Amino acid sequence: MNKIEQIFDDYRMIAIIIYAEYEKEGIEFLTPDNFSQQLAYMKRPAGYTIQAHIHKPVPRNVKYTQETLFIKKGKVKINFYNEEKQYLDCRTLKAGDVILLVSGGHDFLMLEDTEMIEVKQGPYAGEEDKERF
Repeated sequence: MNKIEQIFDDYRMIAIIIYAEYEKEGIEFLTPDNFSQQLAYMKRPAGYTIQAHIHKPVPRNVKYTQETLFIKKGKVKINFYNEEKQYLDCRTLKAGDVILLVSGGHDFLMLEDTEMIEVKQGPYAGEEDKERF
């Protein structure tokens, strides 16, 4: 199994998965600079320092919501759909896996009692954020 996987339809990236087993020294950004949600993996030794910093206000135009899920506990099956709502593929993720849902659609089936942490852009637009199918 690849420890990092990118899932595509015919035209665009649908998701990036970092499996729990992935390990690499340093920092690796996994998303292009133009993605509205940035995903990186970082491994640093004890004593390594990241210099104090602030993030300056930078205007950004976010067109699509991208979300990152951290599987804390359990197992979940994720089905992927293209922009036309047609089924593409599925993956099963377990504790320690991380996924960035980039585009297209998705649904989830909890195969075990599951805990996930979700991170996505705000502000939240309620039901205007989603089209269910």
